[in-house]
Amino acid sequence: MTKIFGEYEPPKPISKAERDARKAFRQVDAEKAMSEHALAEKVFAQNRERLKAERLAREAVASPVPKKQPKAKKK
Repeated sequence: MTKIFGEYEPPKPISKAERDARKAFRQVDAEKAMSEHALAEKVFAQNRERLKAERLAREAVASPVPKKQPKAKKK
């Protein structure tokens, strides 16, 4: 029997074993995603700190930037 366009087909019931298997796989996927996210955050923070240290070292070596003189007010 073929399905006619627009005809409603109820979802097939899922067995308890299949539900438990899906739940286990979902938990493993969630843990994997969280560990990948934590690793990415750690790498990002390390890179940011490295770049900040490099910038501060460059600024310390460079001559200080003169402060702008306030413009004289016109009357």
